[in-house]
Amino acid sequence: MELDEHLRRAQARLAHIRRDIHAHPETAFEERRTAALVAEHLRALGLEVHTGLGRTGLVGVLRAGSSARGVGLRADMDALPMEERNTFEHRSRHAGKMHACGHDGHVAMLLGAAEYLSAARAFDGSIYFIFQPAEEGQGGAAEMIRDGLFERFPMQAVFGLHNWPGLAAGRFAVRAGPMMASSDEFEISVRGRGGHAAMPHLTADPIVAGAAIVQALQTLVSRNVAPVEAGVVSVTQFHAGEAFNVIPPQACLRGTARAFSPQVRDALEAGIARVAGSVAAALGTEAELHYRRGYPPTINTPAEAAFCATVAAEVLGAGQVHQDLPPTMGAEDFAFMLQEKPGAYVWLGNGEGEGGCMLHSPVFDFNDAIIPLGVAYWVRLAQRFLARRPEE
Repeated sequence: MELDEHLRRAQARLAHIRRDIHAHPETAFEERRTAALVAEHLRALGLEVHTGLGRTGLVGVLRAGSSARGVGLRADMDALPMEERNTFEHRSRHAGKMHACGHDGHVAMLLGAAEYLSAARAFDGSIYFIFQPAEEGQGGAAEMIRDGLFERFPMQAVFGLHNWPGLAAGRFAVRAGPMMASSDEFEISVRGRGGHAAMPHLTADPIVAGAAIVQALQTLVSRNVAPVEAGVVSVTQFHAGEAFNVIPPQACLRGTARAFSPQVRDALEAGIARVAGSVAAALGTEAELHYRRGYPPTINTPAEAAFCATVAAEVLGAGQVHQDLPPTMGAEDFAFMLQEKPGAYVWLGNGEGEGGCMLHSPVFDFNDAIIPLGVAYWVRLAQRFLARRPEE
């Protein structure tokens, strides 16, 4: 069956699968129904299915020919812990859970590719269909890697795809180097000496010190990061006190730090510690930093990014592929996979308007019209990659 014919026949069915997953969202490491649906579908296609990687993740294996080469194609499965405000028929059936990032569509597209490739077998090597749990802040990719993803399924490269609202439906974006930023969290506890608000000279005010720390942190990017680099330090919480006339003994600041390179990431962590400690001390207080590293930067390897652009252009035309869109300060745990293997992460335009609102919005919905485009991209990428000579 030709790919175009397959896509015409499969579109409505894949959209139905996508909407079923949307109606039954499962958050990080709870994707049991979704994983069971995927496993059943892959087994029906004749794939070898391995479950329990990263707790609720799974890998479908499809082999043809005699080549030892392998390629990994990854889709994330989890939903977000938020309330959906849509009113359509396939809205979430579970309070406080919603597919607001399009992972339901990612699963449907990769299943569609597995359908076609299992029927056509027009490739030589092994394709590993990676269905990953817990992308939304819980590091499911790292969990799968710890469970032996790359040892058990030997692949030369791994690829990821994410829908992208604001980018026209039917367009791809990919770039060499950083595609998305690292995402770290920090908490600064400022300890002083509380007292009566009418007698501040008898206190060591942690609120004043905290405010000064917030101001000083803004210089880390503007004065410590090279102008040609990029970084973000945002304080998003400031908690202190309970009364109008009491200076509290302690204040707590929380926020996020982000960067596109490991070097800037390291510099921001060190800078936050230095600024917090020094400013607090200058104002007669003490500061303690708790810094938690989250996702590393998502960095595409140049050869694989160029390869993805070529494949996308073959599917949609050269004019539909952007290689100059700026990266985003959002984060993505596919970065862990790219630390282990060459590969690239691409964006597929989700369009404007209905189905094209911002990710993580309570009225987001994946655009079903782009499912065939994602399927075609995955099929061609797997076929072309396995047809390449090892040195390419």
